[in-house]
Amino acid sequence: MIAAAAALALVVAAAVVAGVVVSRDETRSGWTPPGSIADSAPPALERFYTQKVTWSDCSSAHCAWITVPIDYASPDGATTRLRAVVHPATGGAAKRSILVNPGGPGGSAIDFAGSMASSFGADVRAKFDIVGVDPRGVGRSSPLKCLSDRAFDSFTAIDPDPDSSTEIAALRRSVTDLGNACKKNSGELAAHVSTVEVAKDMDVVRGLLGRTKLDWFGASYGTELGAVYAQLFPNKVGRMVLDGAVDPALGAVESALGQTTGFQRAIDAYAEDCVKQKSCPIGRDAKAGLGRIAGLLARLDRQPMQTRGERRLTEGQAFYGIAVTLYDKATWPYLSRGLAAAFKGDGSILLTLSDAYFRRGSDGAYSGNLGQVIYAVNCLDSSEQLSQAQTEALIPRFEQASPVFGRSLAWGVLACTDWPLEPSNPLPSISADGAPPILVIGTTRDPATPYEWAQALASQLSSGALLTRVGDGHTAYNSGNECITSAVDTFFTDGSVPKQGLTCR
Repeated sequence: MIAAAAALALVVAAAVVAGVVVSRDETRSGWTPPGSIADSAPPALERFYTQKVTWSDCSSAHCAWITVPIDYASPDGATTRLRAVVHPATGGAAKRSILVNPGGPGGSAIDFAGSMASSFGADVRAKFDIVGVDPRGVGRSSPLKCLSDRAFDSFTAIDPDPDSSTEIAALRRSVTDLGNACKKNSGELAAHVSTVEVAKDMDVVRGLLGRTKLDWFGASYGTELGAVYAQLFPNKVGRMVLDGAVDPALGAVESALGQTTGFQRAIDAYAEDCVKQKSCPIGRDAKAGLGRIAGLLARLDRQPMQTRGERRLTEGQAFYGIAVTLYDKATWPYLSRGLAAAFKGDGSILLTLSDAYFRRGSDGAYSGNLGQVIYAVNCLDSSEQLSQAQTEALIPRFEQASPVFGRSLAWGVLACTDWPLEPSNPLPSISADGAPPILVIGTTRDPATPYEWAQALASQLSSGALLTRVGDGHTAYNSGNECITSAVDTFFTDGSVPKQGLTCR
């Protein structure tokens, strides 16, 4: 199991018009495929910026395949394909496109684009095409292939909190085996799914859409991807929103510790809310109730729990089953039901919740590869490696931050030490000098991307503007907060930056 912290949950000079090099198939909506521009594209990459792209109808949207080099340092070498979808603007031919990314890393931007096409306000939808591109190695793009479904079942069941030399060895071996499987089954691509490379892909997409500026809505890890794009191409940035911001300046330890604090903050909020309910499974005292949850995980560490199926609930799966419900306050009732059943010896609901996080179907098949590609991206982005002794020394600090999640998240920082592929494109320092205002949003009790990270990213960006949502759950825009919705939609439609220090309650 990789760092559980990572799993819980990211130019314009004069434009040279390359001409219309995409197919002009008439579509049901009358949408006209764009022409590409190769503005300032390095000569070695111009063929990617001016490639012929064939758009076809896919449901109410339009889809295409886009080719990019696997290694931008060797653009004449092997290539990989990206799957893109465009949801046309409702007001007729649009002059701008918002690219969206849901995070992960490993989440499907194609799925997210469909959701955001229904979420953005009418004024935004009238003016902008909404575009989703599954990042290299992800989802419908040529996917990174690693473990089989059955092997990944075993991977998710590994003890995340080892307490013996045998368990420590098994945890470390599981990460190495995953990386070796990626390398064996995906070849060169396995070493080239870094955020820097994905950001470069997004600029190719921008050019193929005929846009001189990239408008962007990134959530969670999508904020890191957006920030890296802004660093690499500051004069290509249009209107960029980073919601549920990641702090890319943090190393593995501080990042994991931040999430440890965030998840404990979120489960504290759940417990305080639960004990006010008539049928709270953790009792009437929040602190004692959190002790019951920690005790449940400890019992599962010793002995997996029966479910209504053939599988048993392990500590690792319970960890994910609990954590996934903290992303949205609306899912807290599912956590209560899962805990109530588990306290009675039935792990079925928590196992189902864990499966939901990893998008595992009842037939044992996984939809998408988020649960595996996340490891490759995170470890290719960072060159930091800790020894086992250094990791063990961190455990008391993590336990103090979170009695429930601390030990598992501490062991998670060891993951990239055991990843067998060396990073060649680590994350750059972020300032994005020369970019226009970039809107950074943080939620005060966000479990996966703590509010402090949004504050940090806004300060790192030369043109960062911080917008705060007071509340629970991961990310802000789709939380039902009208203040947030209005601020984001207005920023996209006319470029108006919210007043300094705006807090939405």
